[in-house]
Amino acid sequence: MSSIGDNLRSATAQLRAAGCDSPRLDAVLLLAECLGWSADRVRIDGDLAMPPAAAARFATLLAARMARQPMAQILGRREFWSLEFRVSPAVLDPRPDSETLVAAVLEQCAERAAKRRLLDFGTGSGCLLLSLLHELPQAEGLGIDRSEAALLVARDNAERLGLAERAGFSHGDWGQGLAGRFDIVLSNPPYIESAAIAGLAPEVAAHEPLGALDGGQDGLDAYRRLIPDAWRLLAPDGLLALEIGQGQQAAVAGLLAAAGFAGLLEKPDLGGIIRVLLARKPA
Repeated sequence: MSSIGDNLRSATAQLRAAGCDSPRLDAVLLLAECLGWSADRVRIDGDLAMPPAAAARFATLLAARMARQPMAQILGRREFWSLEFRVSPAVLDPRPDSETLVAAVLEQCAERAAKRRLLDFGTGSGCLLLSLLHELPQAEGLGIDRSEAALLVARDNAERLGLAERAGFSHGDWGQGLAGRFDIVLSNPPYIESAAIAGLAPEVAAHEPLGALDGGQDGLDAYRRLIPDAWRLLAPDGLLALEIGQGQQAAVAGLLAAAGFAGLLEKPDLGGIIRVLLARKPA
C-alpha cells in the first residue's frame, strides 16, 4: 500500500506534466479533500498509508485536474472576499481580481449601515452581490442571470451565507422587463473577444460557461446592453460599478459618457491593471 507522500509526489509530477500552474499545491488540496484533512496535515503526515477509499476518490479527482478542470469546480467551492462560495460548471470561478469591484463599491459607501438597493447583472455564483450584502447590513439586492443553473448556485450561496432574506435572484436578460429604482448597479459581464476565447487556458476555455465569457467581436457587447438599462434603473446619484478587461477602460468609459454617466473613477487590480470603472448617474 502506497503512502500519502508517495501519492503526493506522483500526483505532483503528473499535474506538472499536464501543464497545471501549481501542481504541488493542487495535489495537496486534492489529497486533503479525499482524506478529510487540512492541507498542513497532508504535508506533515506523508508517511502514513493511503486509505483505499481515499485512494480511489483521489484517482478520480486527479484525473479531472489533469484534464484541466478548475480546482474550484473539482472541490465545489471557492473562497472570495473571505467567504466560501459554492461553484459549479454553470458559473464563473470567482477570481481575486473581482474583489477589486467589491472593494471599490465599499469605498463609495461612507455609511455602511444605510439602506440601499443593489442590482447585480450576470450574477453567476452571486459572489459580488453577496459579498457586498455581507458588508452592508441594511442593504437588499437582486441578482439577474440568464442561466437557471447559475441562479440555483447563487440561491444556495445566499442560504449558506445567511443572506437569503436580503438577496433575491431572478432569471432575466440584463434589465429587460425590470422596473424599480436601485442605488447601486454592478456587473462583471462577459468581456472577452470571441476570437480570443480559444486561446485562453484550458481551465477557462474548456470548462467555464461560454455565455459568461464571450463579449462579442470586440468584447463590448454586454456593456452596450447593460449600460442603458443601468441608467434607466439607477436612482439619481446612483452608482454603477463595472468590471472590465485589460485595455477596455477607454471604450467602456466612452459608452458611459454617451449614456450620461459622470464622475468616472478607475480602480486597478492587484496586478496594476485597470479592472473596475465606477460612474454615477447625475442627481
